[in-house]
Amino acid sequence: MAITGTSGFVIPMRSHVSAAASAATVNTRTSQLYSEITPNEIKLQLEKYLKKREELNADEIEKAERGKVLGGTKGNKVLDFISGAPSKEFVIEDVPNVFDYDQLTKYGYSSLVTPIMELGGRRAVYDLMGMKAPPTKGPPPKVVTPKIVIDRTGADDEGRYSGLKMGLGMDDDAMAEALAKASQKSKEGKGLRKRIMEETYEQPFADKRNVGPRQTPDWTPEAIDELTKKQGQAQSWARRSRANRMVTDDGELLVLNFPMTAYCLFTSFLSAFAYGKSTPTFLNMVGMSDTTFSDLLQAPGLILILTCIGSSFYSASVLAPPLNRSSLVWAFKGLCGGPFAILELRELDPLISRAEYDKENNNTGL
Repeated sequence: MAITGTSGFVIPMRSHVSAAASAATVNTRTSQLYSEITPNEIKLQLEKYLKKREELNADEIEKAERGKVLGGTKGNKVLDFISGAPSKEFVIEDVPNVFDYDQLTKYGYSSLVTPIMELGGRRAVYDLMGMKAPPTKGPPPKVVTPKIVIDRTGADDEGRYSGLKMGLGMDDDAMAEALAKASQKSKEGKGLRKRIMEETYEQPFADKRNVGPRQTPDWTPEAIDELTKKQGQAQSWARRSRANRMVTDDGELLVLNFPMTAYCLFTSFLSAFAYGKSTPTFLNMVGMSDTTFSDLLQAPGLILILTCIGSSFYSASVLAPPLNRSSLVWAFKGLCGGPFAILELRELDPLISRAEYDKENNNTGL
């Protein structure tokens, strides 16, 4: 197929049919190449293969692989945790033969697989090399698929619970002895019954039993008492924590009222004007070259700053703790609002706990 361009040139185009034909040609040539190998050349290659196996001590390596477990999780921790695997695990029971195709491929002679097939297979190779062929194996064992039997009554399951029936036919002494033995087994960590069918069920496409966390633990009187004790301790701790919690009001919010805000802004502007490096430049711009004015403002600015620091310390360490107020909140308010924070804090009532609040309101519930 070809296309003629605008300038008169012929552009060849390759179609899908020609591509498939080329692929078939390559396969044919490959087959011809394998078929062109003579038995003598195959024998020479196999002699090199046997020499390589002898150098690598391949027979001992393959014997060491016998009994190794393959498949299953293959060492994957995630697959082992979820009990899921791509294939069932199996054990290597037999040592592979010398001229098996996987052995040829393993040691770098996969190019001989097709010529050996053309020659007649692995049995013919043993005759070619003058070696005794290994005995043939029998047919693989038949896979027996277990039939699913639904036991709706549990008659075939020996581990199914039957304590009630047994208890009806026992007197008090025998029952007490049985309970004592059961308690002793529980303390020793031994099972009290046979395993039921659900616990020994093998999940399809998994390499081990489907053992997961049990939905209902095997309760004993000691375990129930311990669990009840822990629940009681947790509830008691929660009750005490809630009862000791203080009932807060708007005074504990990290918010400044109008006097505190005005004081904070006034102190900030006065301190910046008194100690700012750009103040002399500003005074020169407005026609006040004398620096006496800015020097006079430094003393009030310093007093206001020290007042803020003192108010913060006094509010946080002296006034707030007796009133059950947050020292951190009132330290911030004292630093910003100065004496106005002290005035507001003195007007507030002490905070009371949740228990006292419920008692005053006749509400003893949680």
